[in-house]
Amino acid sequence: MSSGLVLYGYWRSSAAYRVRIALNLKGLAWEGRPVHLVKDGGQQHAPDYAAMNPQQLVPSLRDGERVLTQSLAIMEYLDETRPEPPLLPADAEGRTRVRALAQLVACDIHPLGNLRVLQYLERELGADEARRGAWSRHWIAIGFAAMEAMLAGHAATGRYCHGDAPGLADACLVPQVYNARRWKLPLDDYPTIRRIDEACNALEAFRAAAPEAQVDAPVG
Repeated sequence: MSSGLVLYGYWRSSAAYRVRIALNLKGLAWEGRPVHLVKDGGQQHAPDYAAMNPQQLVPSLRDGERVLTQSLAIMEYLDETRPEPPLLPADAEGRTRVRALAQLVACDIHPLGNLRVLQYLERELGADEARRGAWSRHWIAIGFAAMEAMLAGHAATGRYCHGDAPGLADACLVPQVYNARRWKLPLDDYPTIRRIDEACNALEAFRAAAPEAQVDAPVG
């Protein structure tokens, strides 16, 4: 199957970051099309983009005539349509564990620190940057405490979240660690998370997906 993949995203979007990692781990060629989440009132609200993605969020992935949304759904679609190398383990128990780790980040931690949530805190509740930072650190810390417990000492944890090959859970974890550092959350209490993040970022697939490596990242 030819690639023909176009990813609509934003350089600092965690969800788009996850999909960039997945595409790179698969070794797929893809075209990035920036959607600036702040400029012009948020380009995700433009009529053309809203028609493609009614949620008016990033990422969206165009595969030929198909448009896919929601980062976890996109990554599983890639695994089903382009199965090598796999993002999910071959066994049902392993797949369930990896999905639980991925969803801990994507469904429990990340939504509370999403740009639109932080904008609401600022606009409607008057939360300044310090309070928004405290909010973000609070929820990341709760999630990371659980994730560290799920990873540390588990027989299935290897060099990466599950075994010795990076996959779906790692693609979710690394962007969230990036956010934790952005919000200045101390990571001393999460040694397993830090070790896995370091192992992932030693790989070109992760480095090339990093926010600062994207064409729409600010210069300087």
